[in-house]
Amino acid sequence: MTEAAETARDPRPAPDEHTSRRLGTEGLLSPHPFGARLPAPYAEDAFAQRFVSAFDEVMAPVLAVLDCLEAYWDPRLAPEDFLRWLAGWVAADADESRPLAERRRAVAGAVELHRLRGTARGLAEQVREALGVEVEVTDSGGAAWSAAPGGDLPGSPEPFLRVRVRGDGPGAPSMTRLTALVDAGRPAHVPYTIESAGPEER
Repeated sequence: MTEAAETARDPRPAPDEHTSRRLGTEGLLSPHPFGARLPAPYAEDAFAQRFVSAFDEVMAPVLAVLDCLEAYWDPRLAPEDFLRWLAGWVAADADESRPLAERRRAVAGAVELHRLRGTARGLAEQVREALGVEVEVTDSGGAAWSAAPGGDLPGSPEPFLRVRVRGDGPGAPSMTRLTALVDAGRPAHVPYTIESAGPEER
């Protein structure tokens, strides 16, 4: 059977560069070698020491991960492949096409963005984190107080949401992605419009 056929039949996903590096790191020493824990008769037995050294090579990457496990939960330090897991756990928008530094910021700020979800500020922050652009968000909501009863109600009786992109040109965001973000982040019952602050409407 050819190598290509063997590869096609193998259902296991190909490990990425970072995972492969942790599965086996050449020259990585174990802090707890098996040979040092063998009974005294085997302590100076060359064959026994060589035999158990194979287990050290397998366990060394595992022990190295456990020794710095705290860094895996920090999106600023986590390996790139583990960052994808963190993004899934906190429902962060960490698109693989974005630079690594941006994805780390998105994961780190995801919890705060969830707290602001459904608000104008939260939507503006979400667009800034996901697309790296500033937008101005206005809506029909409002809040006010009055010392006398019967005061005017704040806001507008007709719900609306307006997202205005600041700037135009080559650095402008993709309208497809921007529309998808606004549609997912707005209150479901509120219609929205997206405008450009430049001379032409996007």
